[in-house]
Amino acid sequence: MERTGKVVVEKVGGKSTVTRCFSKYPLKFIVPSKAGPCKTDSVWIYSLTYGGGIVSGDSISCEFEIGDGCTTVFTTQASTKVYKSVGSRCSAQFLEVTVGSDALLAILPDPVTCFSTARYSQKQVFRVLLDSNLVIVDWFTSGRHESGEKWDFDLYKSTNNIFLDDNQPLFLDTVLLEQQSISPITERMRGYQVIAMIILLGPKLKHIQSEVQENVKRMMSEQLHIPFTGLSGCAQSNSRHFTKPSFIASCSVFGPKGIGVIVRVAAMTTESVYKFLQHQLVGMEPLIGVLPYH
Repeated sequence: MERTGKVVVEKVGGKSTVTRCFSKYPLKFIVPSKAGPCKTDSVWIYSLTYGGGIVSGDSISCEFEIGDGCTTVFTTQASTKVYKSVGSRCSAQFLEVTVGSDALLAILPDPVTCFSTARYSQKQVFRVLLDSNLVIVDWFTSGRHESGEKWDFDLYKSTNNIFLDDNQPLFLDTVLLEQQSISPITERMRGYQVIAMIILLGPKLKHIQSEVQENVKRMMSEQLHIPFTGLSGCAQSNSRHFTKPSFIASCSVFGPKGIGVIVRVAAMTTESVYKFLQHQLVGMEPLIGVLPYH
């Protein structure tokens, strides 16, 4: 597949620097001179598409190379809109990333919003070392639900694969929603309007991983009215009756010695997921210079 974009980040004069940046229609990169305090060594890259979204048949393929010791944030200016499909044509995005030793890459986009009849597929492939650091936020909404469109798209597929430098699979994941099934997507989603996945990987993120795991456990104990046992092991009882929660999160570890943490979220509002991301990723501010999603 022909590349529509490539970014290379390397250390120049001891600072993380974009040494190569290429993009062509329908993709464009914006690299601000500084997105955070001068004392923070991080590069921010914003992705946007001409026309404010991805149209039927668009195919975007990008390559990122993050050099040893560099810190990079890849984000969007707004939600990625996928417009209606024409003649069952699928829109697609592919991202291939290499993260160097002691480097940190944070993928922090706004959610994908697929319009009615849209067909969309994205795949992200990451190649890391045991001391690489990676944050991936991958999320999507039911569509323009304020206009009455709820899970009206025809296809949504998102794949995230992480490999170690010897091509050993570390994390393989695919989310697939398709209308051609035994029941409509909206029926299967049970009223939830947003689905999100957050991956935290690497030694620099250990303290954030621990906090997120504890926060999710506490939050769901309260939501589902289950006695919560924190690090102290003391249970706190809750006798309220069960009601369907508006926000559900789960958390688990993966990889050798639990080097990675994955959080999955289902929520009824986009705003609640933004607040969740703000709270859980607050510990990244010293690393990237800015509070994520603020």
